[in-house]
Amino acid sequence: MSREYIIYADESVVKGKYYSNFYGGLLVRSSDLAEVVSTLENVKKEQNLHNEIKWQKVTANYLSKYKKVIEALFDLVNEDKIKIRIMFTQNRFEATNLEEYHYNHEYFLLYYQFIKHAFGLKFSNPDKNQIKLRIYFDRLPDTKEKAALFKSHITSLEKSPEFRRQHLIIPENQIAEIRSHNHVLLQCIDIVLGAIQFRLNDLHKEKPEGKWRRGKRTIAKEKLYKMINRRIRKIYPNFNIGITTGTRGDERNYWDHPYRHWLFKPRFYRENDSKTKR
Repeated sequence: MSREYIIYADESVVKGKYYSNFYGGLLVRSSDLAEVVSTLENVKKEQNLHNEIKWQKVTANYLSKYKKVIEALFDLVNEDKIKIRIMFTQNRFEATNLEEYHYNHEYFLLYYQFIKHAFGLKFSNPDKNQIKLRIYFDRLPDTKEKAALFKSHITSLEKSPEFRRQHLIIPENQIAEIRSHNHVLLQCIDIVLGAIQFRLNDLHKEKPEGKWRRGKRTIAKEKLYKMINRRIRKIYPNFNIGITTGTRGDERNYWDHPYRHWLFKPRFYRENDSKTKR
């Protein structure tokens, strides 16, 4: 009997002050999907959040409501009913030996690496029964031609040695672009992803032009980030959000861990210390 994993994927901030190219994903097993969606939707209803929730909408007035949803999300993470992965690059690591194609397709090339590696899918199926992958992308911000090429590369992953050994298949009709407005899981990954990039790029320190104090929205976002970080640190004490999460000596943790970060470094790069935090 085949099983199914569903991945919801999103991206944020192509170019940040210190960190760039943020990608986030949430994986749920098909057997848990109905419960997970129902749980989060019910919390939204209890908080009178009837529209789309997202990082850009975080305000002081809605902070407590957003906290309730994200607490429920991390409860599901702790129960291993959801896996979350965040990937980003650090500006200090400047890629070398790139060709024009790499610059023109950077967004999709990095997205491909995220889907292929971030969840540790090559360790996801020890019993070798066939598993299908269903992948939902938030609407891709590029040409239809580039998006179609990207999706074809994602589908072809099932032919790779790693995926074939795990009996993972990716039906072409199971890759889709969706609107986050209609999917609470995509909304949740948007918030977690937004919080991480907010803190890594020091946006919690920003003040309105001509003002001595930070704005109320910035303060509310920092409070939500701190709550998220606190929940992550319940899983991993002293978690460092700006580096790749360790495996504790076991590569299978690329899959087994409920939450992970990946600082993506190019194979060939030079370090530019002028782009680091002081």
